[in-house]
Amino acid sequence: MSRPRRRGRDVHGVLLLDKPQGLSSNDALQKVKRIYQANRAGHTGALDPLATGMLPICLGEATKFSQYLLDGDKRYRVIARLGERTDTSDSEGQLIQRRAVTFSQAELDVALDTFRGDIQQVPSMYSALKYQGRKLYEYARQGIEVPREARNISVYQLQFIRWQCDELELEIHCSKGTYIRTIIDDLGERLGCGAHVIYLRRLQVADYPMARMVTLESLAALQADEEGNVGLEQLDALLLPMDSPAAHFPEVNLLPSVAAYVKHGQGVQVARAPASGLVRMTEGEQRQFIGIGEIGDDGRVMPRRLVVEHAP
Repeated sequence: MSRPRRRGRDVHGVLLLDKPQGLSSNDALQKVKRIYQANRAGHTGALDPLATGMLPICLGEATKFSQYLLDGDKRYRVIARLGERTDTSDSEGQLIQRRAVTFSQAELDVALDTFRGDIQQVPSMYSALKYQGRKLYEYARQGIEVPREARNISVYQLQFIRWQCDELELEIHCSKGTYIRTIIDDLGERLGCGAHVIYLRRLQVADYPMARMVTLESLAALQADEEGNVGLEQLDALLLPMDSPAAHFPEVNLLPSVAAYVKHGQGVQVARAPASGLVRMTEGEQRQFIGIGEIGDDGRVMPRRLVVEHAP
């Protein structure tokens, strides 16, 4: 007779994990899910195994709102190796070309400026974007190159940190969908020497504070130090609110009597609501988050994604 499948905890919120190098985003997600004993978990904006830094992990009901983080801008610190180009544009790939580094600081400054502002970028073949239902890196591993369309991205800030021998260090604040590896590869070609990423750290996602990042080691230490509810309470205290991925949306606060209609999928008329767009709906004086709504053409707030209320 098979045992009944063990169900995890109903824990809700967002953990800002400081992902270590060498671990895939999915492996990091599974480790956090086990530590929290969570029944549901998902990450937003995967990081390559080479990369470290901020990986927001949504637990429980927060997974419903993780999509709103995908539109958030990102900030990275990157170190490039100059004079060498790889097939993956990072140090995990195969070396395909080696050239001398002959540019001047003035030429570097001019080249960097071409990557600032609104630009177009052709994604790397070693990316998770899909072509005809398959991820690009699956084609690349078979030696197949497929057409990719240039995409519009924005580089809000590209700060020069240092250039020392064959290393170039930058800090980049950019829009969603930006591939730092591709920026480095394109920069290396513009400088005529080639380049690839040897270090990449994501410093920030949207407006999440860097100071709230936690490591797997610190989570494991809390888990090991305490048993039962005490340890879980300490872990839960590290979570940001489940609505934090949607914190940038304007709030519409509903009376409990009005919120009851929304929870049953009905649109409601609300005074002083925005004219259009998505809103973050809260209920009562305690401003309890109940979900995301959208202002319809008739001015009513229509529920789009609702929090499921769990029994205590």
